Amino acid sequence: MFDLTEVGYVERIVVGSRDPENLIQEDAIKAAVALLNRCLTDAPKGKIIGIEKTFSLLNIGEHQVVLQCIIYHVGFPRKPYWLVSEQDQRKVGE
Repeated sequence: MFDLTEVGYVERIVVGSRDPENLIQEDAIKAAVALLNRCLTDAPKGKIIGIEKTFSLLNIGEHQVVLQCIIYHVGFPRKPYWLVSEQDQRKVGE
């Protein structure tokens, strides 16, 4: 059983696009899903402690487009050592 008092670190992972001016590419979405999967399977295993679901309706000409994303909050007892290197790699890629 997972107890929230054991959570010492929370990682926030955004899957999808929230900004209509800056749409996320498919590769970035796949990378976010891969990070989420790693957070849930590698040691120390994280647990999803919260989920945010957002969506926006955009009118482009006469078409309506739905822009959505899901934000996962993954709790860990401590910050995983491999997560630091993942964040460093994302900064280099920006």
